[in-house]
Amino acid sequence: MSGLLIAAPCSGSGKTTVTLGLMRAMRRRGMAIAPGKAGPDYIDPAFHTAASGEPCLNYDPWAMRPALLAANAAHAGDRRTLVVEAMMGLHDGAADGSGTPADLAAALDLAVILVVDCARMSHSVAALVRGYADHRGDIRVAGVVLNKVGSDRHEMMLRDALTRVGMPVFGVLRQDSALKLPERHLGLVQAGEHGTLETFIDYAADRVEATCDLDAIRAASALSRGERAMAEVIRFKPLGQHIAVARDVAFAFCYEHLLFGWRRAGAEISFFSPLTDEGPDAAADAVYLPGGYPELHAGRMQAAAGFRSGMAAAAKRGARIFGECGGYMVLGEGLVAADGARYEMLGLLPLTTSFAERRRHLGYRRVVPLDNTFFDGPMTAHEFHYATIVSEGAADRLFSVSDAAGVDLGQAGLRRGHVAGSFMHLIDIAGRP
Repeated sequence: MSGLLIAAPCSGSGKTTVTLGLMRAMRRRGMAIAPGKAGPDYIDPAFHTAASGEPCLNYDPWAMRPALLAANAAHAGDRRTLVVEAMMGLHDGAADGSGTPADLAAALDLAVILVVDCARMSHSVAALVRGYADHRGDIRVAGVVLNKVGSDRHEMMLRDALTRVGMPVFGVLRQDSALKLPERHLGLVQAGEHGTLETFIDYAADRVEATCDLDAIRAASALSRGERAMAEVIRFKPLGQHIAVARDVAFAFCYEHLLFGWRRAGAEISFFSPLTDEGPDAAADAVYLPGGYPELHAGRMQAAAGFRSGMAAAAKRGARIFGECGGYMVLGEGLVAADGARYEMLGLLPLTTSFAERRRHLGYRRVVPLDNTFFDGPMTAHEFHYATIVSEGAADRLFSVSDAAGVDLGQAGLRRGHVAGSFMHLIDIAGRP
């Protein structure tokens, strides 16, 4: 397998746009690609799937064991080019400094393409790029894509500076307001809500094809030397034999590697949409409500009688029900929106949450189950939300939690019988090969 990591010195450099344009351009040329996203991001993968036509897996060097990283890469296929978009900057990771995109490039032998925002620099680009290329000896920065270039003269100065330090320029993208995606409080507006996404991706691909050397990029990716075997790694135990998964724009933050692992363990996966008033399959013995944006659809959730009755029936028949972040909030009794209006949720857990006073919670987590009702060992997770807890009633706590630096954060999440949830997005089991 060949492989690329599309990285940048920092967030906001344009690597998502370049990645989407490159994936679609490679697809147009008939190149077989496998999309990936570094880190715990659960929004960008849907864009990658739209651009490439293939499922996008996460590759998280902090939260995933090396065996799972290798298994995910092997799942992508040995005759495809793995194209992974980095998170943040090339050398940015968890609070303890580990788990960087550079770590991933080293682990999977991915050639690095550095996307540089050149809007406010000219010859200084050489010092910046050379620093990133030389900072670690175990990764290879194969070349750069210069973004937000202002003019022919500007491009000439940038190219001249990079020629002097021997850094290939794979492409140059000009300043273009049409190459900017809309954002909201947790990141990009979701792919499923972007009414002109195909037009955007096609335009980005047009610009990449017109200004980037795809043959040189493909040649750089082919230099990757890593061998990846489909390891039979231990994964999360499925919640049940038939797991009904909520999936729509209110419940879109689901890691594909999690579902893939459940399927490999023999579980059946079905999907339902709460926003179209669907309940889980009546034959399901487990229900999973992933994260998303329930706060943007709280009124529809409150009015979704079919969804509510379907979830009540699942709870009554003893199905195991688990919610993460947004799904956790929906399992609660009430959700207070940003304007202070309260909406009734499912009432399966004694929890009320609010967006009226937003406070950011962000970071990697290590979680240990407080009993083995749902999980049986330590896990890695990521937390990212702005909701606050207004009240919690009588229920068992679900996890003990610490952050990436090992600081004890106390206990989190709730469990009442066979219904449980927390704000943590679970990523991988921990402490095993």
